[in-house]
Amino acid sequence: MTTWLTYALLPAELVLAVCLVAGVRIPPAVLAVAETAVVVLLLTQGLAYLRLRRRGLGAREAVRVLVPEPARRLVGHELRLMASLGRWTARRPDLGGPGATAFPHARDQAALMYGFAFVCVVETVGVSYLLAEWPAVHAVMLVLDVYTVLFVLGLHAASATRPHLLTADALRVRQAAHVDVTIPLDRITAVRRETLFSHEKKDGELNLAVGSQTSLTLELGEPVDAPRLLGAPRPVRLVRLHADDARALHRALTGASLPTPGRTVPSPVPGPPGSA
Repeated sequence: MTTWLTYALLPAELVLAVCLVAGVRIPPAVLAVAETAVVVLLLTQGLAYLRLRRRGLGAREAVRVLVPEPARRLVGHELRLMASLGRWTARRPDLGGPGATAFPHARDQAALMYGFAFVCVVETVGVSYLLAEWPAVHAVMLVLDVYTVLFVLGLHAASATRPHLLTADALRVRQAAHVDVTIPLDRITAVRRETLFSHEKKDGELNLAVGSQTSLTLELGEPVDAPRLLGAPRPVRLVRLHADDARALHRALTGASLPTPGRTVPSPVPGPPGSA
């Protein structure tokens, strides 16, 4: 019941906010009912959270019970983008732990993302000038435009600070802040170096294009789950990805994942390739 109430109230609050900013006159009774409903919802959620904590659930488990998965995943995505901006500024990429070899993959999209961010900045300045006579609308659009610039930079920062990681038993492929899939090496049956610029969406395939291209294709003997943005399962048996040094990643995967006579464990992972 609380979940359905949340789904109904949040869009209603958004509509009311847009109407107020646009200068639409809202009857006081409607505003009072809407705000009362929001307060009741927050109190109900707060009490439910406290009950779950008293039952022994941790903070994360309690939030997982109360908040729908799509909402959690969307919020988590935005938080990862902002955290990636911090890592990018501090030059502290997420390189996994000891024994992991990083393979960056953001180089070929940098010019495009910087250009897109520049266009967003120009749009922000232009819209601010055009809306200068409407302070309320100007403030709303300024917040949205600034966040758009941060969002675009965050997408590139996430790609730059979250490289693919190869360990002794798995390949962790990542893209921006929304894809993070671990592929056990014993499921990889073939690794091909092939540069592709067009990728049709098909069931069972995961295409992680960077700058509209992929440079490696992995065939899997068993599917792995690559969840969609909102959490829907997506089993895949073919993965296409890109790396700045595709040759080094291909060489590492060939040595680590493909079986050889008399070998029962993966070969040692080679040292990290030079950063571009």
